[in-house]
Amino acid sequence: MATFSMSVSLWVKPEPFNFGALQIPPHPKLSMHYLKKIAVYAKTKGKGGFPRLTYPTWKRIACSKMGLPEEEAWLYFEGFDLLDRCPPEQRLQIAELFTDCKTPEDTEQVKNSLSVNTCEFLLYLFLQQVYKISLRTSLVSTGEEWPMRARSPDIEGRSSGVGAKSMDENAHLMFILNNLNAILQLLVEADCFVGANSSENRLSITAVEALGFIIAASTDKKRSMRPLLEVALMQPFQQKSGFSKISQTFSLRTFESWLRANLGSNPFGLSVCISAGRRLSWPATGSDYKEDSGQKRGRIATNAQFAPKECKIIILSQVGKQTLAKCSKTLEGAAVKIHRCHYAYIYLLSPLRSVSIEKCRHSTIVLGSVESTVHVNACEHLTLITTCRRLSVNASTLCTFHALTSTRPLILGGNDSIILAPYHTHYSLLEEHMAKSGIAVTPNMWDKPMCLGPEHRQASPVWSLMLPRDFFTFVIPFSIEGLTSEIPGGLPSKYERGLTQREKNIKTWQKTVKESGLSEQQRKQFQSVVEAKFQAWLDDSGHRRQLDGLATPSK
Repeated sequence: MATFSMSVSLWVKPEPFNFGALQIPPHPKLSMHYLKKIAVYAKTKGKGGFPRLTYPTWKRIACSKMGLPEEEAWLYFEGFDLLDRCPPEQRLQIAELFTDCKTPEDTEQVKNSLSVNTCEFLLYLFLQQVYKISLRTSLVSTGEEWPMRARSPDIEGRSSGVGAKSMDENAHLMFILNNLNAILQLLVEADCFVGANSSENRLSITAVEALGFIIAASTDKKRSMRPLLEVALMQPFQQKSGFSKISQTFSLRTFESWLRANLGSNPFGLSVCISAGRRLSWPATGSDYKEDSGQKRGRIATNAQFAPKECKIIILSQVGKQTLAKCSKTLEGAAVKIHRCHYAYIYLLSPLRSVSIEKCRHSTIVLGSVESTVHVNACEHLTLITTCRRLSVNASTLCTFHALTSTRPLILGGNDSIILAPYHTHYSLLEEHMAKSGIAVTPNMWDKPMCLGPEHRQASPVWSLMLPRDFFTFVIPFSIEGLTSEIPGGLPSKYERGLTQREKNIKTWQKTVKESGLSEQQRKQFQSVVEAKFQAWLDDSGHRRQLDGLATPSK
């Protein structure tokens, strides 16, 4: 009689790296030495420190023990919480609590009511080391004069000079393998020691469950994803994973060997999506694009046909001189990567999990609600319009961001001429999508950015708020059935006043023309001059390409 042999596959989750690790050198006090001290200290604070770490306890550790500014202490605490897939109703309730705060003391009281998983939070802090710069390691391992991280091939198969962080799947795996023993030692609890020999250390069920924050598992030939602890406790794997039914703990040495033997590439990652995903034929239009013109068409692919919903990815690459718009179930809850798009107008009007925008230039991107983070990296002349929980910007220049965001925008390194502006558009399903993503209209921190990295300490600001005289509302030129009929939360008063003044100026100008007493021939002459100026403005601003694309019927 044939016997069924169950196999296990393990891989590193990309989201904690792509959207959890800040793309800056970490604070010196986030080293393993100090993280172990944090772990010990947290466990001495009773219910305020373990198994869940309350914000007051973390604030005391970060500010009093590590010397972090209070705003950075909250940044890490809040950043970890962004990765949690909690119900949208819970997100909206917390947002309502913050909105009702009238004083800084009220806000602090709400923060003090929050807590995070202690072991998972320690892992999150440790992951900040992925962007640590080490001259010594660089010289020893690569022989290069300056430190450079090893990179996976990018979408075109070429190596990338600027960090394409969401393509670093192999680098993430190597980081975990190189630091696996340190990570496990960090999770060892005092009451799980057996003897004085460190090789006899044991991991609790709580510790292995927390490790599932960064490691996923599958037992059906990579067709689904299961929690790491659940797989480690399965009868066929208990001996290999080092689990003892008597002590209800895992042997650290055996468990580490089991992890190393089974950790491999992500079966639902970007590389697999590119090589084995389904190509999407979304209609793309534009003045320079025709189906039979032989012009290179942008590549759009997804792994939705074989990936669990938590791992769904959509990639848009090299969309150029085209208008692309989509609102679909395929997009809902997906992690989206927009890569190397140029002179494009992209509308993704669905609730999304996260969005990475890299190496795009001279483009306008309009996103639906984004449950977690929108990260912009190495972009130029980009206009982004989005509602999201966090917006972060790195190595970008001459970019404008119209955002509704519940956390402070992060301005990281290498940026220049960044303009922040209020969210200024709507589509009929927007409020429904925001509710699905757990995003409320308040608090809205779009105008309170936080600059991180050493270059911000001395240099002049690399960002500014948009002047009211430069502000216009944005009309999404597509019709979708829904109830939203105005910009969620309205506009800040000074921008509302600017629009009102502009409308008055237009009416005054129209009245002047009407009362000018021009003859019919002079009116025609005047109209032709105005139209000529308008057509020239369309060409100079690049809006003609968008209008021509919209005028082309979709198939």
